[in-house]
Amino acid sequence: NAKPWKKDSPGAGARNEALRAIKRFGRTLWRRWSGYHRRSRVETKMNCMKLLGQKLMSRDFDRQTAELQVRIAILNRFTALGIPVTQPVG
Repeated sequence: NAKPWKKDSPGAGARNEALRAIKRFGRTLWRRWSGYHRRSRVETKMNCMKLLGQKLMSRDFDRQTAELQVRIAILNRFTALGIPVTQPVG
């Protein structure tokens, strides 16, 4: 139900073009073409990273790298715990 913005609004051109593409090709093809789904997933994962802490505690670059790798390992473990294990019945 999105309506086009007025042309004098900031960012109206890009938004209106996206609306035209969605109307012409459909939302599914537009998402693949624009990379919307992938971008959305990355934004969600970055938000999760920020929830583990806004700043790095270490000053040394190698230790900062290790700190980020630990955070990523924690997120991967949480993700693995949240994936349901399905088994066929019968």
